[in-house]
Amino acid sequence: MDADVIVAGGGVIGTAIAWRAARTGLKVILVDPGGGDPVNDDPRTSDRASLVAAGMLGPVSESVFGEQDLLNLNLHAIDRFPSFNAELEQAANTTTGLRTEGTLAVAYDNGDLAALDRLTDFRHSIGLKAERLDARECRRREPFLAPSTRGGVLATGDLSVDNRRYLAALRQAAARAGVATIKDKATEVTGTTLRTATKKLTARHVVVAAGHATRAIDGLPDEVRKAIRPVKGQILRLRHPGNLPHILTHTVRAIVQGHDLYLVPRMDGELVVGATQEERDDRDVTAGAVHDLLRDATTAVPAVSELVFAEASAGLRPGTSDNGPILGLAGDGGPLIAAGHYRNGILLSAGTADAVTALLCGQDPHPAWLPFTPGRFRKITA
Repeated sequence: MDADVIVAGGGVIGTAIAWRAARTGLKVILVDPGGGDPVNDDPRTSDRASLVAAGMLGPVSESVFGEQDLLNLNLHAIDRFPSFNAELEQAANTTTGLRTEGTLAVAYDNGDLAALDRLTDFRHSIGLKAERLDARECRRREPFLAPSTRGGVLATGDLSVDNRRYLAALRQAAARAGVATIKDKATEVTGTTLRTATKKLTARHVVVAAGHATRAIDGLPDEVRKAIRPVKGQILRLRHPGNLPHILTHTVRAIVQGHDLYLVPRMDGELVVGATQEERDDRDVTAGAVHDLLRDATTAVPAVSELVFAEASAGLRPGTSDNGPILGLAGDGGPLIAAGHYRNGILLSAGTADAVTALLCGQDPHPAWLPFTPGRFRKITA
């Protein structure tokens, strides 16, 4: 055998799994088309959702009616993330840009304010922290918000992390733990064998964590492959000029003219603005998306117009037919699958790595993962 564990996919999910598995003493090979080389991380050409993300860790902001199982999983994940991140920063000897100020959701008209109130009542009913703020208090906390802000809600439990720093730290930690990375593309998996474009690898365990590309790997159950779908998201990165102070300290979410918007500040002065959500599989950056995101961002925070335009990029989030992730064995003797994390890949990365490592060591994952096994799609199609 070539290794104890082969992981297909080198985004945040696959790399986190590889690192944590190696920490238990297992020999791990990570297979990824980019080979883990930062030179291949140009978001304009790399097919990696981890590079085109805002890094929001917000189970409170992301919670919606009717997604209780996913909310429970997200809450478990965010409880785990700070300690996981601390271990990661120590192992990689670097920082990930973790921020703890929370998310400020704001409204601009009575309808949006009423919707925010309903969602806040729901969050309170399930024990989540959310503090209502009037317009004056919103602008006291974030002075650059538009004067038209009517009110908002502060989700104090939300975090954010610099997605690119986070991925780089995972790679560094994995390498230090002895993970061997092969630059290649997984094409087929059968039991404990993984075939790539150039070779055949065998291990005691194979883990498929290839994001939306999981659906293209032969040998996985048809119902799982069909359940995974790419969801395009376009995102902008802006930078502060030297003479302008940072215009936001919290992640800000808003509904502007019917469009969902978020603005995520970074420690280094970068501001991430996103994002579109499109049921398509191209990665073209469109003029219309750039226009709409800038229009909505300057409506919410007019000082955005003074920032330097640094980057526009598009990525494919790995969605599923029920919007939940997939984690578990793909049938008897099949590989482990950890895919379909959709909007929550970075948030769920720590919990996913823990869960897969537990399975690799013959233990049960956290109970919050029980609703998200691959077998649920077999039940749907039966």
